[in-house]
Amino acid sequence: MTPLETLAAWLAEAEAAGVGEPAAMALATVSPAGVPSVRYVLCRGIDERGVRFFTHYESAKARDLDATGRAAAAFHWAALKRQVRIEGRVVRATGEESDAYFHSRPRGNQLAGAVSPQSRPIASLDDLRARYRDLETRLAGAPVPRPEEWGGYWLLAESVELWRAGPDRMHDRVRYERQGAVWTGTRLAP
Repeated sequence: MTPLETLAAWLAEAEAAGVGEPAAMALATVSPAGVPSVRYVLCRGIDERGVRFFTHYESAKARDLDATGRAAAAFHWAALKRQVRIEGRVVRATGEESDAYFHSRPRGNQLAGAVSPQSRPIASLDDLRARYRDLETRLAGAPVPRPEEWGGYWLLAESVELWRAGPDRMHDRVRYERQGAVWTGTRLAP
């Protein structure tokens, strides 16, 4: 099993165990000036390339991602005593992938995504809520178009570390590095 297949299996186990927000991952970026930033996003896809998430393309995280082309992410499921770290390049998801995910979201989330200038200053939350209500009224049950500035990214995994808690802090850590399609694992001290 590849480390990304293990990640997918562990995420499924966290969902089955009822872990709160099992798809939440801490996403770390760095600005062109070298300023680090971290925030939580939801993992919305795992395949042999890496992990996928969605955001506003004009957000602070997107500006960092587009400028540097790199990111790191971490999942932590305390109840299962597991965590996963991923590092690699980032690329934008296709328009088709972004459309499909946008339209799979609850309508309220679609409306919010269409009106929110994520990470940008706003006059007030009341003004943003008014824009939401206005769009909701204007569309009157029609599909919400995905804004061009909203879409996904793939974090293309170059390294993946799988961590399982052990007794007496003797944790099981294996870091995998990818060369092409081949993963090589190295056990790390806890």
